[in-house]
Amino acid sequence: MLTLSTVNVNGLRAAARKGYVEWLAATDADVVALQEVRAEPEQLPDHVRHPDGWHAEFAPSVLKGRAGVGLVSRQQPQAVRVGFGDPEFDTAGRYLECEFERVIVGSVYLPSGEAGTPKQAEKERFMGAFLLHLAQLRRRAAAAGKQAVVMGDFNIAHTENDLKNWRGNRKNSGFLPEEREWLTRVYEGAGYVDVHRKLVPEGPGPYTWWSMQGRAFDNDAGWRIDLQVATTELADAAVGARVERAPAWDKRWSDHAPLTISYDWPGL
Repeated sequence: MLTLSTVNVNGLRAAARKGYVEWLAATDADVVALQEVRAEPEQLPDHVRHPDGWHAEFAPSVLKGRAGVGLVSRQQPQAVRVGFGDPEFDTAGRYLECEFERVIVGSVYLPSGEAGTPKQAEKERFMGAFLLHLAQLRRRAAAAGKQAVVMGDFNIAHTENDLKNWRGNRKNSGFLPEEREWLTRVYEGAGYVDVHRKLVPEGPGPYTWWSMQGRAFDNDAGWRIDLQVATTELADAAVGARVERAPAWDKRWSDHAPLTISYDWPGL
């Protein structure tokens, strides 16, 4: 069995003080993808930078306190790659990839965007470049006899079943028609599978992010934007998924919840 987990930690130093360390110690995951680390590796406490029993890789952003991704694995990777060959984004703390014997695992944090602003234009540039990378990654993995899975915060809800207030967000970044079409191209064009939705085909939800404002968490008014997208053979081996939603608002250590999926697969 191979178990993979992904979570946007909303600042790893803060998450570590609120419960991330205890969660990591208890998880059955073989690899954990982290997004929005928002810290240089040397700024992390030693027990967070070098958790006992894990190998940790980080790709911080050149913009201090912004973005940042990580991959924490029980096995040491054969190779580690930062970025995906795009000069605009390779130092932006948006993508990190670890290669193992059977699987290539990526951690991605898409820009959040803001409709009609330069932030949205940046998101669209990222989406265009990253779609090419996903197609190349699938081919590279296949040539090596491996599978690929990219986990992370995609900052896009694909369908009306993927966010509570879809009517009120039709003109907002994260649910724009062109963003949703991009995810369709990830699945139908680049050859990946939304593993969570494959295992849980009925909606609405389950959601993975809830605003810290108001009573969004208590009312389960969330978005399903944290994904594991995998090549077909690995996706077909998925046997169970869970969103590790905190039992109460004040028990949260992030505004996201870990998405954990188990695969009937012979390890990394």
